[in-house]
Amino acid sequence: MKYYIIAGEASGDLHGSNLIKALHKEDAQAEIRCWGGDLMEAAGATLVSHYKERAFMGFGEVLGNLRKILGFISECKKDIEKFSPDALVFIDNSGFNLRIAKWAKPKGYTTHYYISPQVWASRASRVKTIKATIDHMYVILPFVKPFYAKYGYEAHFVGHPLLDAIATRTITIPREFKSTYGLDDKPIIALLPGSRKQEITKMLGIMGSIVHDFPDYQFVIAGAPSQDRAFYDPYVKDNKRVHLIMNKAYDILSMSTAALVTSGTATLETALFKVPQVVCYKAGSFSYQIAKRIIKLKYISLVNLIMDREVVKELIQNDFTATNLKRELTLILSTEKRNHLFEEYYALERKLGGKGASKNTAKRIVEATKTT
Repeated sequence: MKYYIIAGEASGDLHGSNLIKALHKEDAQAEIRCWGGDLMEAAGATLVSHYKERAFMGFGEVLGNLRKILGFISECKKDIEKFSPDALVFIDNSGFNLRIAKWAKPKGYTTHYYISPQVWASRASRVKTIKATIDHMYVILPFVKPFYAKYGYEAHFVGHPLLDAIATRTITIPREFKSTYGLDDKPIIALLPGSRKQEITKMLGIMGSIVHDFPDYQFVIAGAPSQDRAFYDPYVKDNKRVHLIMNKAYDILSMSTAALVTSGTATLETALFKVPQVVCYKAGSFSYQIAKRIIKLKYISLVNLIMDREVVKELIQNDFTATNLKRELTLILSTEKRNHLFEEYYALERKLGGKGASKNTAKRIVEATKTT
């Protein structure tokens, strides 16, 4: 059978690649075409468009690139029609994917959504669109299934794919890793500043400003696969205590003592590696003012949202300052705070259910496709 999968960023590429591997196991004759990234292509899909070409962040940048975005949407529709898939699978990336879904459903394509749009966070009115255009919804956060149920829409909780991604990763030997990348024996504080240029710039400026306050530690930036190494040069070339390692976030987290993390999937990844963290976020003032009026949540990090209480400290917008960051990092380096966070992280992992999200989703997609 033929499957067309659309993902729009690094995390979608990761989860899409594991889904593709699972689809091949469930359907040995699977033919898969995708909009995604290197990982999805390596997993066996034909890559049409790379997510790096579509990495627009914030309302301002989206508006400024609207013509280009509309061009991508038109190109995607034409390619879907040419491929004529048995199943059309969307992964997160709602701004792009829901537009494709509105076009695809009336044309008779069977639509699947893996990793739901965050309708539970903002613009719940999109549930109406989802009900009208998505045949099968697979959610990875336990509270999202009952959220959809309130609107009379059935969603399937399949578990969280990060549990699979972390469990199946290749284990790195710390001594060899440190030697390879020129690290010393000091404890590591990981810096995860995000994946898009705008957020990386805002995050690293403040994160880097407190390095000199922690002389007993070494700081390691987890470079995003969506960026070139040269982009990070201003943050490392004049500071010998800040290291840059590209595309090795899991290896860095596996041997880190603490982490400063930009809000997003990385906060959950950090928690699953049991690394005490401070969550940071700062957007442009225009984007932030709009988001503040749309998003109605008590927290922004997945850790706190899943646990429905403050487990990790969030420094958002004007609270994200060097003074506050230094204070919170000092706190999570203390034994008492660390022990409390470890207990909370284990409770979080239990709430996420067992492993097998990719397998569960692939099995449902293949079964549904066979019956249509």
